[in-house]
Amino acid sequence: MSEVLRVETSEGIATLTLNRPEARNALDRALRDAIREAFVALARDEAVGAVILTGAAPAFCAGLDLKELAQPGADRGSDRPQETAHDIVRAIEAFDRPVIGAINGVAVTGGFELALACDVLIGSPEARFADTHARVGILPGWGLSVKLPRLVGVGRAKMISLTGNYVSAEEAERWGLLARVVPAAELLPACRALARDMLSCDPRTLRGYKRLIDEGYGTTAAEARRHEAAVSTEHMRSVSAGDIAGRRLGVVARGREQTR
Repeated sequence: MSEVLRVETSEGIATLTLNRPEARNALDRALRDAIREAFVALARDEAVGAVILTGAAPAFCAGLDLKELAQPGADRGSDRPQETAHDIVRAIEAFDRPVIGAINGVAVTGGFELALACDVLIGSPEARFADTHARVGILPGWGLSVKLPRLVGVGRAKMISLTGNYVSAEEAERWGLLARVVPAAELLPACRALARDMLSCDPRTLRGYKRLIDEGYGTTAAEARRHEAAVSTEHMRSVSAGDIAGRRLGVVARGREQTR
């Protein structure tokens, strides 16, 4: 894999580290290519059950590389933004296993959108989020205007996006943007522990549940309920009583361990 993206795999967990620390992991063309190619390759690797996405210190991702985009003749994708950006967000969203964002520093604009493509975000106290689209003079194209209001509420989303002001890790956790905030030294271990918990579930059901949540998220509550019922009915046809009985003992034992 390209030097701008480090990929390490262990125990079924792939850790992807954006590796342009001198540019605060800004998304130049090479890094966008590397991210997209990595997720396409990981989607074909059945040994990988979850992905952790993070950045080389001190940042998570400063967004699109504005120095590159400011060059004469640079392709800014006014007529085909997804193709120009190599559609990295869609590549992440299409990945059918959990993606955990380990937010170790600033996640700005395109970096904010990259974080929002993950399924769960855990941050260190150094995590900061900002949407500077309006300050740069561009509009988002990777889903930020759609996802952020649903996560933090319309008023807070407008406050973030229409000012460009930074949101601290503490605020992000309080508003539901970050699932947890842990000390910096514990960030990757906490993400790996969460990934292992996810991998302890039935793999086929885990993938189906992620897809079910994503499909419901993109529609109305009433439509999502109807869709859930239909998918659940279809899924249950493939589950036997023996399957449930075999998993029940493990669920009970884990519940006892976690509620001691």
